[in-house]
Amino acid sequence: SLWSGGDFPAHTQAHTPTTHTPTHTMAAICSLAPRIVCAARAPKVRAAAEEPPAPPPLKAGSTYKDLNAAVKAGLVQGCAPFGNGIDAFGFYNNIDQAEAQRFADVEITHGRVAMLAALGFFVGEQVEGSAFLFDASVTGPAINHFQQVPTFFAVTLGVGIILAETNRVNQAWQSPFEASRLFLQKDSHVPGDYAWDPLGLSKGKSANDMKSIKMKELNNGRLAMIAIAAFVGQELATGINIIPGDDALKAGQLAAVEAKCAGTIDEAACSKAFDAAIALL
Repeated sequence: SLWSGGDFPAHTQAHTPTTHTPTHTMAAICSLAPRIVCAARAPKVRAAAEEPPAPPPLKAGSTYKDLNAAVKAGLVQGCAPFGNGIDAFGFYNNIDQAEAQRFADVEITHGRVAMLAALGFFVGEQVEGSAFLFDASVTGPAINHFQQVPTFFAVTLGVGIILAETNRVNQAWQSPFEASRLFLQKDSHVPGDYAWDPLGLSKGKSANDMKSIKMKELNNGRLAMIAIAAFVGQELATGINIIPGDDALKAGQLAAVEAKCAGTIDEAACSKAFDAAIALL
């Protein structure tokens, strides 16, 4: 029997209507009757995904001793081989907590912009001169593309940036008319979290999953900031596109390509010099 712990077969039991018993009650009954099988019959409850940890309490005027203290507080993350972070220039030494929060947030923001920019450099230079894009009028290194786009597109892009930045400020920053000083973010703001996830990538993720995802985003953003700085520097120095410049360098013909391409956004001469360099590969 279910309740007495007897060995009577199930078909000899009189059927009586039952109501659903909460799971925790069933568990208590099971602990009192070792021979019963109610644990197997208890309704299964799907474990809920862990909620991300609450943001650390922040207070303008309070300080972190160093980066290690900020990592332990959960404001920023370290990654192998620097589990407690690395701060070679001491930016986080005795830093105000509100300032540390702003540093963490702007690093994530700049990393996101840099990832888009690095991808945009490659994509833009591969489709430049295409008839479907601005009537094939945008050519040359990516650092000169924006100067060639139509005015309407440039204005539209500017308006979009203003709207995005306005929303970002409203989400994360304290009003300068109410805050104790300028450039303070809201105490409850988690760096990088602007409640914008149109693809639902964070839904159903555990706290550990979200921590891993955030770390990957941060590391890729850091790499992208270094990469986009190198892209811009190379194009300013050589006057030619990223990939043609690398290929010409391998062929030992970079100087010849530079001489044909420098100082012009017309790629006719540049293309001929590039073809000559590639022929030597």
